[in-house]
Amino acid sequence: MSRPRGPRPVRPALSPPLLLLLLGAVQGHPRGAPRVSAAWRGRTGQDQLDFGVAEPHTVLFHEPGSTSVWVGGRGRVYHFSFPEGRNASMQTVAIGASRGACADKRDCENHITLLEPRGQGLLACGTNARRPSCWSLENGSVQALGEHRGYAPFSPEENALVLFDGDEVYSTIRKQEYNGKIPRFRRIRGDGELYTSDTVMQNPQFIRATVVHREQAFEDRIYYFFREDNPDKSPEAPLNVSRVAQLCRGDQGGESSLSVSKWNTFLKALLVCSDATSKKNFNRLQDVFLLPAPSGHWSDTRVYGVFSNPWNYSAVCVYSLGDIDRVFRTSSLRGYSSGLPTPRPGQCLPNRQPIPTETFQVADSHPEVAQRVEPVGPLKVPLLHSKYHYQKVAVHRTQASYGHTFHVLYLSTDRGTVHKVVEAVGHNHSSIFNVAEIQPFRRPAPIQTMNLDAKRRKLYLSSQWEVSQLPLDLCEAYGGGCHGCLMARDPYCGWAQGRCTSIHRAPSPEAVLQSMDPEEPHQDCPNPKPEKAPLQKVSLAQSSRYYLSCPMDSRHATYSWRHGDNVEQSCGPDHPSASCVLFIENLTARQYGHYRCEAREGVHLREAQHWELLPEGGSAQHLRGACGGRPCPAWLPTLLLLLLLN
Repeated sequence: MSRPRGPRPVRPALSPPLLLLLLGAVQGHPRGAPRVSAAWRGRTGQDQLDFGVAEPHTVLFHEPGSTSVWVGGRGRVYHFSFPEGRNASMQTVAIGASRGACADKRDCENHITLLEPRGQGLLACGTNARRPSCWSLENGSVQALGEHRGYAPFSPEENALVLFDGDEVYSTIRKQEYNGKIPRFRRIRGDGELYTSDTVMQNPQFIRATVVHREQAFEDRIYYFFREDNPDKSPEAPLNVSRVAQLCRGDQGGESSLSVSKWNTFLKALLVCSDATSKKNFNRLQDVFLLPAPSGHWSDTRVYGVFSNPWNYSAVCVYSLGDIDRVFRTSSLRGYSSGLPTPRPGQCLPNRQPIPTETFQVADSHPEVAQRVEPVGPLKVPLLHSKYHYQKVAVHRTQASYGHTFHVLYLSTDRGTVHKVVEAVGHNHSSIFNVAEIQPFRRPAPIQTMNLDAKRRKLYLSSQWEVSQLPLDLCEAYGGGCHGCLMARDPYCGWAQGRCTSIHRAPSPEAVLQSMDPEEPHQDCPNPKPEKAPLQKVSLAQSSRYYLSCPMDSRHATYSWRHGDNVEQSCGPDHPSASCVLFIENLTARQYGHYRCEAREGVHLREAQHWELLPEGGSAQHLRGACGGRPCPAWLPTLLLLLLLN
């Protein structure tokens, strides 16, 4: 990252810190693990609001560019308003359930599972005591629309996916509670109802669906991403495989009685996410995010997929819609050795023509293409893989002040935190840097929903307790002056007017200092040498116990305690504690003197702590110390040893 130095903007004084460093240790290795960890506390009353009750299942809707967030809960819809610079507010709309239909008293609440803009209002659909129904919300009033099978599931635990495209509605939700249990992908509103054959998917779990509009309308496609049971039942085969399926949006069904109500253009392909170097395979798709290309052309859309394996390690693989389309257009069918009929399976036909019966029969009996969909790039490998268990992903395309393009990934973890990962986009490859781990809630809890607003540069998240509005930059997280700011390698942030600040709040790009050097960004600071740590003194009696603690602010650095020329203690990036501790069991005359904690991160070396231990009676200022300047208790060595060996 880079930036020529220029005039710095005059900025107001810093508000009270909004981010607090977390005490917990983090996993990982340099650049794979988050460099820093922080808890987002927000501006009081402006960025986080509680539901007031526990909401075990939530769905979130946010219109990009607006200040409103709608959240569906149990028997109500919450409307949150986050106006810029003012206190946030919350209103609730009660939508009760019709309890008469719930004979067995299970799931007798109305869990709102769908929020979708319709006209000037909002469509809300919910389980309604196992009688899925919808309501129209407009200007604070609620109008019941009656039962809407396929718009909401019977239970909030069911896997449910609903896709709107103009007046058309597609759904994976079964219409009958006690039969029709084979999951299908349906068109439930639009140009005739269609559903997938019962044999083309094996116990699918649907993840994401999208409609891709092309230059000619008859070529429009529906793509949906899912995982299903692996047809390979050998002991070494994974239980699940991940897929992408295609359908022609203009599919009119077939000519025969067996195909007239079915999708006739269904094909599916295997999504590959594996790293041959480490021999790690990631077969279980968790989430998908589609990032449109700056050109606006559909084929350049990037598809970010989060995968996991049986050990809950995660990977992110990136595909392109153009590659997916090519696989479906050109591949043979798996297990089918005869010549393909004309039109070929999966081909979209103009003028609302039905698919010939022969083409349908071949595709229906051999729905999987032989060619696999592989990640973009010459090596066809994951963008990243990690020991963290990622669950959701959102991606924002941004430019640094010097014009270079970055993709910033926000990855939710099973610990209820968000990892901010920067992808520097090159011509033939991408480099990855895990910038930070952020705790977005005041009350730590799993993240249920996550929605990114690229226009306002905000991330909206909900848990069972609250909703949080998280700025995408969060430059306050990076301490250590200019060096710490630039070493963060955050494309949103730069050094200006003596502080780490967002480039979007600067009067001009030239007013903010950034760096193009990914290895030595600190060299672009006005003073390329970091400041020395202030000297702190303490006087101690001989034979006393004492320890010196050095906070590990960067988890990409190695911290070393030096006494003279000797390294007394060293703590690497995988150190289990949040501090590098040097314990002195029995202070001798030789152990008096200067102790420096040095942090080395690549070629960057800084002095993080500087202590001088003086004989008792010497001139010393008792600022702080692990034992408060007193002898440490006898049990302390055992405790520290257990922490270090953890």
